[in-house]
Amino acid sequence: MKNKLSILLFGLFLSCNLFSQTTGYPIVSPDKKMVMNIDLQQPEGKLTYSLNFDGKPVVLSSKFSITCNGKAWESKLAVQCVNEQKKDTTWKPVYGERAVIRDNYTEKTFKLTKADHAQMGISLTIRAYNEGIAFRYNFSETDTIYGTGPFHLSEELTEYTFAENTMAWHTLRAQTPHNLLPLKNWPGESDRPLVLQLPNGLYACLTEAQMTNYVRTKFKLSADKPNTITGSMYGTVDELPPFSTPWRVIMVAHTPGELLQNNDLILNLNKPCEIKNTAWIKPGKVMREMSLSTEGAKKAVDFCAEHNIQYLDLTFWNGDDITYNASKPNVSAWRSAEPYDMFEIIRYAKANGVGIWLYVNQRPLTLQLDSLLPLYHQWGINGIKFGFVHVGSHRWTVWLHEAIRKCAKYEIMADIHDEYRPTGFSRTYPNLLTQEGVSGNEGMPDAINNTILPFTRYIAGAADYTICYYARKEFRKSGRYIKNTPAHQLALPVIYYSPLQYLFWYDTPDKYQGEPEIAFWDELPTVWDDTKVLCGEIGKYISIARKSGDKWFIGSITNTEARELKIPLSFLDKGKKYEATIYSDDPKVNTRTHVAIEKRGVNAKTELTLKLDASGGQAILLKPASSY
Repeated sequence: MKNKLSILLFGLFLSCNLFSQTTGYPIVSPDKKMVMNIDLQQPEGKLTYSLNFDGKPVVLSSKFSITCNGKAWESKLAVQCVNEQKKDTTWKPVYGERAVIRDNYTEKTFKLTKADHAQMGISLTIRAYNEGIAFRYNFSETDTIYGTGPFHLSEELTEYTFAENTMAWHTLRAQTPHNLLPLKNWPGESDRPLVLQLPNGLYACLTEAQMTNYVRTKFKLSADKPNTITGSMYGTVDELPPFSTPWRVIMVAHTPGELLQNNDLILNLNKPCEIKNTAWIKPGKVMREMSLSTEGAKKAVDFCAEHNIQYLDLTFWNGDDITYNASKPNVSAWRSAEPYDMFEIIRYAKANGVGIWLYVNQRPLTLQLDSLLPLYHQWGINGIKFGFVHVGSHRWTVWLHEAIRKCAKYEIMADIHDEYRPTGFSRTYPNLLTQEGVSGNEGMPDAINNTILPFTRYIAGAADYTICYYARKEFRKSGRYIKNTPAHQLALPVIYYSPLQYLFWYDTPDKYQGEPEIAFWDELPTVWDDTKVLCGEIGKYISIARKSGDKWFIGSITNTEARELKIPLSFLDKGKKYEATIYSDDPKVNTRTHVAIEKRGVNAKTELTLKLDASGGQAILLKPASSY
């Protein structure tokens, strides 16, 4: 009897293990540090994952989940097959933060079926990079009995479960400040990228890539599972196969600077450039014309030509912000009563080597785009700044990216203002030079904001911060004013990457009174051959070095606390001598802006000591000594 009982218990144990067994599918990055374990758990048929980096846990056991045609693909799943491939190539962007980008990953695609939805299958593609993990859901004609018929996506509730005491840099919208919050009691959804500080010392970033035919997906806290984040779709998506969701991205690094350094991952998850001839795509600096008069605009052109600013932006050139017709100049009388001949301004600018951008709101672009683009091309317009764009919904996401494609047809560059944040489309259509989606100088944020942005917003890509210089309390009788030092502002266009870099946003040419430090901006490019994040802590300080040709530019800023930074110049060519021109705040300097300029010899063995005032910064130009 005892032996029979033992056999019976063993049989029950074996049966339970058979029905509760888990099938594992690991996927490992090329350097073996990033390890994602995919598990199919039985008998529930749940597909889950966990993620480790360098031997430390990042994401704890979390489910994959997407709801299609009313069915949640999170249980009763079966893996039909797994296909694997590896890739290690390099490519050269039209412009960027570095001249060459490596695309190196391991990929697995899981073909899934669902027991209670036999009419349809989907696939899940996962890539493991050294910089992070990316995954997306795919729908093909062969995976569904509907063939080429439509399907309806209503939720993506894939989980991201983290350890207790994980903190998140939360921001409600694209242009609101960030706050460091625990994974509980959020005031609302968080925009992306969402950067997290893990209790084991690692940093993670949740974001999305190739979001061009979908809805924006922010992040929210799970109502059912503690320390867990899920996606929050703006709305639903109705599409036809073949179709893929945007890439869901989990970046991981030892430091926040490494997250920023690795942001080429977002570009790698987008399609290669689809513009055959890109010679007309020319990044550069731009100044906004503020006078709304022919005479004032010509003075602005002269200022641009004198200070190596490639473009002039014409805003409010055609009437009321909301209802105007964008096919003819028509400055509203309440804005300016001065003579305004836009075609003479364009002629004068071109004659002086300065290009023209037009600010145009979405209302006329929606109604007139197909007729405006050939017209603007005929006028000789170089670019359009899209204003007041709708973002988030499937409809407006598709419209906006199609508008960028149409701009390329007429060799017109673009800058998208307001709430839009990039997901890498500038790789495919590099005529999209930049976009706002940032808490920038329009709102005059403080230095804490400015030391958070590089490690959060700028992971997504370029941002149009609209940098000011002379809009200071001591120079303005009214209005908003800069809260940071002149040297802080001087360093921003090095730190904040934007191929179209707006400078002097609230300034006019007459505000310049020969301040010698403006020579730093005169020489500054907007795109780079190499970029190195030298040091930094979120919300405290950052120092970035960028290379153009044989020159290096360094931008360093601090928050509202004064501090001292040690900056080794080991990135310089060994054995070569350089001359450093250092711009720093100094109240003893007898100019309106009190910026000191120091020159000294340096080389790859030099370590600079930067003493930064509260809300201050430094800007440094390094040139080979032989060029002097």
